[in-house]
Amino acid sequence: MTRNDADPTPRRAVLLAAGTAGVAALASTLAASAAASTDGDPRPQPDPRRSGEAPRCVLTTEWGAGPYYLDLDLVRSDITAGREGVPFRLDLTVVRTSDGCRPLEGAAVDVWQADAAGDYSADGATWLRGTQFTDSAGRCAFRTIVPGWYAGLAPHIHFKVRTDNRSEATSQLFFPEDFLKELYTRPPYAQREVPQHPNERDDRYRESGAALTLAPLADGPGFRAAYTIGIA
Repeated sequence: MTRNDADPTPRRAVLLAAGTAGVAALASTLAASAAASTDGDPRPQPDPRRSGEAPRCVLTTEWGAGPYYLDLDLVRSDITAGREGVPFRLDLTVVRTSDGCRPLEGAAVDVWQADAAGDYSADGATWLRGTQFTDSAGRCAFRTIVPGWYAGLAPHIHFKVRTDNRSEATSQLFFPEDFLKELYTRPPYAQREVPQHPNERDDRYRESGAALTLAPLADGPGFRAAYTIGIA
């Protein structure tokens, strides 16, 4: 479909046309910018029942699934499936805000996103899609790439949380704008004109008031981020 508007497994994708050396150089260039560009603090919070602290998790803002969601139950942590792009690890924690931020075990978390060109998989292709189940701490992880932009929307990663075949939360995760502006000048993203303001064109980004906190990957070139999904 083209644009219209966890113990991770090893990456198999060719990550950049310039090779992993190019990714390493990019990571070095962008690391400081990524940290300085964070608009919020969506990091996972400790279980308040264990730490003695007051609950600090918040209810996740709901955004629609859009036209590209597919109910595949494709259980895997590495969803790159050969798509080129800057490596990205996403660590998610699912908690019940109505139960003192209790971690939710066994929830299905679906993730789907566009590739570097802003396209979604379809017609039998399943790249950049996958499902993980949360562990006893409510956690799961995905290996993917930083998404490209499309249709005037802020670049994002979709997620849906399901329990007992019922949708509990559907939303999107955004990236710091300064980070994207630099990233999109590099291959394979630079095959298209870089938007002057990739995030600010999107009302949903402005209303969300937050972007992911990014840090360099510890086990190779690329970036990682963590996010706590608060469901009622």
